[in-house]
Amino acid sequence: MKPKTRKLLFSAGLSWLFDAMDVGIISFIVTALQLEWKLSPQDVGILTSVNSVGMVVGAAAAGYLADKFGRKKVLLWTLLIFSIASGLSALASSFWVLCLLRFITGVGLGGELPVASTLVSESVHPSQRGRAVVLLESFWAGGWLAAALISYFLIPAYGWQIAFVIGALPAFYALYLRRAIDDSPVYRNNRTQAASLSFAGKLASIWTREHSRSTLMLWILWFTVVFSYYGMFLWLPSVMTIKGFSLIKSFEYVLIMTIAQLPGYFTAAYFIEKFGRKFVMITYLVLTAVSAAWFGNADSAGSLIAAGICLSFFNLGAWGGLYAYTPELYPTSVRSTGVGIATSVGRIGGVIAPFLVGYLVQRHVEINAIFIMFFVIILIGALGVLFLGKETKGKALAD
Repeated sequence: MKPKTRKLLFSAGLSWLFDAMDVGIISFIVTALQLEWKLSPQDVGILTSVNSVGMVVGAAAAGYLADKFGRKKVLLWTLLIFSIASGLSALASSFWVLCLLRFITGVGLGGELPVASTLVSESVHPSQRGRAVVLLESFWAGGWLAAALISYFLIPAYGWQIAFVIGALPAFYALYLRRAIDDSPVYRNNRTQAASLSFAGKLASIWTREHSRSTLMLWILWFTVVFSYYGMFLWLPSVMTIKGFSLIKSFEYVLIMTIAQLPGYFTAAYFIEKFGRKFVMITYLVLTAVSAAWFGNADSAGSLIAAGICLSFFNLGAWGGLYAYTPELYPTSVRSTGVGIATSVGRIGGVIAPFLVGYLVQRHVEINAIFIMFFVIILIGALGVLFLGKETKGKALAD
């Protein structure tokens, strides 16, 4: 990999890490807020879902704007939006004020991810493109690990507000990115065409006969992956407390599970260029589904940790493959829009799942039944790739 490519990967990767840190921190913060603000399980579901509502809006809007104005500009603005809103969240004095700020944070978070993955995908040689985007996604694990460490060491000592204050720091990183990255040559060469279509025109374009099969597959895939991820991982610390572990012990176990995300990404990065995108997506999704069923039925600390490690390993490996696969299915003129809308459809699953889990927990539905639901949903995503997906390994991006 060329030095310029490595610099881009690392620069975009750090913005991805900050994004993940903010998403991860909220899962720990709500566990603390349950005790301090006496939140019900349904309140927790609302608070975690409202972040994803913002991500729905942010992903669709940023995807279109990145095709119109460039990947770099939109990446910087989304980074600033979620950083500032995260910092202001530390000042929230009521549940509904915090929900509003988390919505704004979500707009920035949802917009940053598809734009960053598109930028990296367009900037890397086809023989290394899939691996590079999966490695970009691996920074997500670093962000979750940072969130777990901040939550384990700082929240019990200084309160949940400190986590949000730290979440504001990426605003300063945007100043570095302004000089460190450029739009991809692929985009610059097709800028006029990419900027010419309206949003409605771009939406119609991804449903033409040429792209409709891929669009349907991606919408199914994104919805099932995001639904299962946000439904399971935002509730992990709370599920551990429901199963009888203390707040500190729950944070400790989730920290251990989070570490397993990194080898999940790295193995997916290796296999995605060796065996292809469909192999990685189907294999990792099926094993995620099995791990979810195992986790839901685990009743001892050892079994819970082992199942959680497998869940993190395979689910995040599948996420890496998802971000590598999606930009490869559209031409440059609508690529960022196609990625953004697919991501936005997925974020709808991220809205529904945490709220649904909160509702089911409040209705005293057993945890194992909830995780069997995730088992079925994840398998639907794997079947979508199997029957509707096409292999893009080693192929040049379409202009």
